[in-house]
Amino acid sequence: MKKTSAKIILSLGLAAMLAACSSSAPAASDSPAPANRLEEIKARGVLTVATEPYFVPNEFIDPTKTGAEQYVGSDMELAKLIAERMGVELEIVPLEFTQVLASVAEGKYDLAISALAYTPTRAEAMELSIGYNMRDDNPGYGLLIREENKDDITGSEDLKDFILITQSGSIQEELCNQQVPAYKEFKRVSSMTDAFLSVQEGKADAAAVAITNAQLYIDSNPGCGMMIVEDFKFDFDDEKYGGTRIGAPKGETELIEAVNEVLREVNENGQYKAWYDEYSDYAKSLGIEN
Repeated sequence: MKKTSAKIILSLGLAAMLAACSSSAPAASDSPAPANRLEEIKARGVLTVATEPYFVPNEFIDPTKTGAEQYVGSDMELAKLIAERMGVELEIVPLEFTQVLASVAEGKYDLAISALAYTPTRAEAMELSIGYNMRDDNPGYGLLIREENKDDITGSEDLKDFILITQSGSIQEELCNQQVPAYKEFKRVSSMTDAFLSVQEGKADAAAVAITNAQLYIDSNPGCGMMIVEDFKFDFDDEKYGGTRIGAPKGETELIEAVNEVLREVNENGQYKAWYDEYSDYAKSLGIEN
């Protein structure tokens, strides 16, 4: 796989990261303060990226590696390239998904690179990049169920007597709120891994999922007894909201434009698609579950 040269530093937690930032060499007293976050990043020499590393193949953990090197995936390669283009080192900060969103919106970290989808609410809270990973073959969002329920759950209209689950703060949660008329219970969990396992173990009956990632889970777990509901997808305006986005603190337009420059490059030359396909195969070879 193509690797970039930016060095990755493993964050040891919020307190350690903040301490490291505060202990970095300050600008001379007679030097002007950075005018924006992009200048601040270049001055400190480190780009901090928050991610939830449980979304194959975008970001996941390679159990054969340790430290910062264990965080792999197409988004991690993208983060390396962005840091390289800025001329700084990269610090990966692993968090739960809702913390990824909140911490970047609050300005604790520089970027959220975690398979973010566009939502109007998210766009109000942070700067969002242009779209990437705009795949013509993207099957969209649907429902993951146990095979035993295939005759009872054929779409969102059938969930009134069943327990629905998805990741808190995700686009799937928003789609459920808009398009599922009734359910027995709606559970929200911190990661899609938890949602998949809940359905598999009978703690929930259906999970609202990105179909591609749910299918990767099924393929990595033959005999798991689960399936994607056939002939059903949530209504989703792919032209307007499709693709994946990177988030930055609100108002940091110079930073998000620097990110967009890299995204235009990897969109045009097909590099992100190559990373995505490579890490899909990589995850399967490791038996990695989403």
